[in-house]
Amino acid sequence: MIKISGLRVTLDGEEILKGVDAEFPAEKISVVIGPNGSGKSTAIKSVLRLAEASSGEIMIDGRPIESYQQKELARKVAYLPQSRNVPDISVRNMVMHGRFPYLSYPRRYRKEDHMKVDEALKMMGLTELAGRKMDTLSGGQRQKAYMAMALAQDTDIIVMDEPTTFLDIKNQLDLLARARMLAGMGKTVIMILHDLEAVLHCADHVILLSGGRVLKSGTAEEVLSSAEISEAFGVAVGFYTAEGGQHCYVKPQGQSARV
Repeated sequence: MIKISGLRVTLDGEEILKGVDAEFPAEKISVVIGPNGSGKSTAIKSVLRLAEASSGEIMIDGRPIESYQQKELARKVAYLPQSRNVPDISVRNMVMHGRFPYLSYPRRYRKEDHMKVDEALKMMGLTELAGRKMDTLSGGQRQKAYMAMALAQDTDIIVMDEPTTFLDIKNQLDLLARARMLAGMGKTVIMILHDLEAVLHCADHVILLSGGRVLKSGTAEEVLSSAEISEAFGVAVGFYTAEGGQHCYVKPQGQSARV
């Protein structure tokens, strides 16, 4: 479990996070939502020590984050940022990067490293594409390669910043299904998402941020049906039942929250 208490982060003289309290349950999918500029990316970067806290506490499995050496933290948490340069390397070599936290100097891959990479490629359905260059892949295939790299890193926690951005609908659904698979394997998955329908169907736990503060946390339905959603986004969320279960849609404020 990850627990954040009283977290404050200031960047370029502006306080981005203003006393955030949040928990990310183990072996579940937690999704952070909120309007642009609410502090979502800063919050998850703090968990990776990519954003320095001015005050507050971050605990991972009962230990302060400061107690982790950088390599130890990299064996605990894998991170897929929102955007990155596409390297001129093969898919397999990209996935091999996930093994860096386990290598000593000089970097020589062991049999175990190759086995972990093979397993990750197979799990993401990329075995036949292992020799392809990253820049020849579609957006969906690339995102699978990054997820395979995170899998090869063999961490308990996987953090993804807006992983569905620029993906078509089919690949969005595929990525969310694979996130569910990771949680089923015992991984703690943390994502930032904007699609509230996707949040409703994939999240075990939701944290709503606005103005650098947590407005609401709980199950997807609890958060999406709350008054705090209107406060954060200036819209209401309606629910309806159809094939496949419950769905949601966004509508102007002032209308009934359910239909």
